[in-house]
Amino acid sequence: MRTVPYQTVVDAVAELCVRACYELPEDVESALKAAREREESPVARQIFDEILQNAKIARGGELPLCQDTGVAVFLVKLGDAVRVEGGLVTDAINDGMRRGYEQGYLRKSLVKDPLRRVNTKDNTPAMIHVELVAGDTITIAMAAKGGGSENMSMCRVLPPSAGVEGVKKFVVDWVDQAGGNPCPPIIVGVGIGGNFEKCAFLAKKAVFRHVGEPNPDPFYADLERELLDRVNALGVGPMGLGGTQTALAVHIETMPCHIASLPVAVNIQCHSARHKEVVL
Repeated sequence: MRTVPYQTVVDAVAELCVRACYELPEDVESALKAAREREESPVARQIFDEILQNAKIARGGELPLCQDTGVAVFLVKLGDAVRVEGGLVTDAINDGMRRGYEQGYLRKSLVKDPLRRVNTKDNTPAMIHVELVAGDTITIAMAAKGGGSENMSMCRVLPPSAGVEGVKKFVVDWVDQAGGNPCPPIIVGVGIGGNFEKCAFLAKKAVFRHVGEPNPDPFYADLERELLDRVNALGVGPMGLGGTQTALAVHIETMPCHIASLPVAVNIQCHSARHKEVVL
């Protein structure tokens, strides 16, 4: 059994949080540049230029890309032949996130109670999803998920008779209704299958994928392309001011579901798609 010291996890997560909030990932920046070239609206092209300039300033000046440094979401793949020595991996992630948000001067966005609204002042707890896998490594992917785009999430359990056309209508109608609220150009995460809660997780998992990386199943890869075309045809455009590039990508994740159900969820990521990953 391989061991990873507790403090190694803490240090790695602290660095992940700071770098994710300061540096727009290469895949996102490349997708923004490509969308800027495809954009037909002069106003929308100007917005793309400002988004890219903002990323350059943030990286060069060691500043957060956005004032909303969000809820820290972690997807963890924990190998069955590795353990954290000195404590729980979830505690180490919370300790690392707490330190990263403090040292990086990142806004603490969590409240202790959803109705009484008192800030936790250290951004804990992180939203941590742990998946047990084979191997002796720990893969930790982190995303800083802002409130504007997260608020534009939706989950429905459709009847199976709705079929693929029902799924397409649900996704496109919801993105249309979201409009400029999630700060487009967006990445649309779609979860199909599972049950009520698993479907929402699939949609979240989908926005962690590198921008434009297609689903390995050709059927769903085609569906991703069709949905992207239909979303961009809505004309919402960058920041909702009109244009031909509303979304950078549509990512779909699926799993088996009950014969009587067709769960579908949408989780939207804004253009400031801050994510980083480390393997320990």
